[in-house]
Amino acid sequence: MTLGLIDRTTRDVDLVALRREGELLDPRPLPQGLLDARARIAEDFGLPRDWLHAAPSSLLDFGRPAGFIERLERRDYGPALTVWLASRLDQIHFKLYALADQAPGSKHDLDLRSLDPTREELLAVAQWAVTHDPSEGFRHELSAVLAYLGVEDADLGA
Repeated sequence: MTLGLIDRTTRDVDLVALRREGELLDPRPLPQGLLDARARIAEDFGLPRDWLHAAPSSLLDFGRPAGFIERLERRDYGPALTVWLASRLDQIHFKLYALADQAPGSKHDLDLRSLDPTREELLAVAQWAVTHDPSEGFRHELSAVLAYLGVEDADLGA
């Protein structure tokens, strides 16, 4: 990943939000200028047309992790492109949520392990995750994932 926290090549880039004047905006639908640039890059580098997509932006529909904006890490690529990257802690948020939604052994499992979250981080992140899906089924899956990760006594409420 771009921050150097995970040593895995990806085939796409997940766009969670657009940032304007310190505010995060829903990127759906992607602005035309960004769509045009994405198409040019796909053609130039032989990438799939949807290599840059906003599918994970729904993660922020029910609220972002506390401190998310303050933890964003800025990268400038020349004068025309600034990219804000989710911090390690926020990637733990997104990866734990995805892992509970999928299954151990997935790419999210490997990515989360590469981020090497502490027990305390996993417990805090789990509290955020249940705000996004408060269903009993998700709580059960999240508890199972936490136990799989070595956190067997998580209290996720009801």
